[in-house]
Amino acid sequence: MRYTPLMSEISYEDFAKLDIRIGTVVAAEMVSGADKLIKCTVDFGDPSTGSGQGLGERTIVSGIAEWKKPEELIGKQFPYVVNLAPRTLRGVESEGMLLAASDDAGVALIIPERTVPTGTKLR
Repeated sequence: MRYTPLMSEISYEDFAKLDIRIGTVVAAEMVSGADKLIKCTVDFGDPSTGSGQGLGERTIVSGIAEWKKPEELIGKQFPYVVNLAPRTLRGVESEGMLLAASDDAGVALIIPERTVPTGTKLR
């Protein structure tokens, strides 16, 4: 039996357009005036060293404060989509999107099984 997707199918070429990378949270705080938004400063590697693949630090806002506290995120690595157009949330420009799973119990953050260099691309 063929799987019926919940959303419309996309081509491999469309999927390949996503730039998903591992970032390390270096700072996190609640967004002023918002109950659900956490603003993170995420390190994606030094753009001037190594392979030149680093993206530096970016601000990324995520609506996960109902389930996670800012201090729980600092120092941890998570996957982010980094080539989305920036979006302003409650006056803060977000330069990417955290990838996470959600179900009836809330949000489950996805972490690499081992520490990898910041900026590592997911394939």
